[in-house]
Amino acid sequence: MVKKMQQILVHSLREHSRLSKEDIAEISVLKHEVQEFEPDVDFIHQGDRPKASTLVLAGMVGRYHLLPDGRRQYLAFHMAGDMPDAQALFIEEMDHGLCTIGPATVAFLPHKALLNAFNRQPLFGLAIWRETLLDAAIFREAITNNGARTMIARMAHLFCELFYRAHAARLSKGDELDLPISRIQLGEALGMASATIHRTLGQLRKSKAMDFGDGKLTVRNWKRLTELGEFNPRYLHVKSRAALGVL
Repeated sequence: MVKKMQQILVHSLREHSRLSKEDIAEISVLKHEVQEFEPDVDFIHQGDRPKASTLVLAGMVGRYHLLPDGRRQYLAFHMAGDMPDAQALFIEEMDHGLCTIGPATVAFLPHKALLNAFNRQPLFGLAIWRETLLDAAIFREAITNNGARTMIARMAHLFCELFYRAHAARLSKGDELDLPISRIQLGEALGMASATIHRTLGQLRKSKAMDFGDGKLTVRNWKRLTELGEFNPRYLHVKSRAALGVL
């Protein structure tokens, strides 16, 4: 699993940063612990003071705010190669939680080991910092998406983002993507009631741009889906040829 962790992290960071042979060698010896989780497991809680950051190795992870009444607002969904809490290196207390969306495998990288590695290889540290900046770009887009777009554009945009990112990471299979997000979680991400989720999914299916069900997203007409979602991938800053091939 050490080699797998190295390969996943290197591939992910190379999407936006240059890594030297020394950086890759540093990554290859990073201490870490791998855990496999069942679906719907909260493995980082709001208010925790974690001593390790996480790297998603397989499956999907959700980042969320927990409201006082127990409701959740999903902030982002993360897939293999993402470090959803890299910023925890620099804050004392988690202001959000992380949970599995379907079964997932996660590597925990101790903060002390990461900070020591950054001291030895500063460019590796800058690459992780860029990872947090890309997270911020996704958050900005989510604010615009939930606050300014119509219901159908809001949902189409989220599906576009997830498919585009997965395609860049070579996680999709042709026009299909395993997406174990429930309708409840979809509503908690987009700020929609269950009836609105049902109606909007029906509208998207009727457009023949995509289909979603049984944990699978099928893109039938990418151009049409991007038009419906007002999707422009520039904010993702992905340079992968695989992602460019989506267009």
